[in-house]
Amino acid sequence: MDPKPWRDRIREEDELLQQLNRLASEAADRRAQALLDGVDELGSIAEVARDRGVSWNAVDKAIKKYQRKKAAETGDSTTE
Repeated sequence: MDPKPWRDRIREEDELLQQLNRLASEAADRRAQALLDGVDELGSIAEVARDRGVSWNAVDKAIKKYQRKKAAETGDSTTE
């Protein structure tokens, strides 16, 4: 049995990387939305960060990245 040609292997791996990147991006969006829900429930980014045991900066960055992405998709502007 002959191995697949290298070009085919590269193409397949490129497709897999694209799929994984898309899945990671979708997961990051869902996580950021959950963080926003946490902010609504707990009242602040700092409270969410304490609850999750992470820095407030990590929570803030995830939320802002998500908000910028959504604003770019809809053509809105952010307040930054």
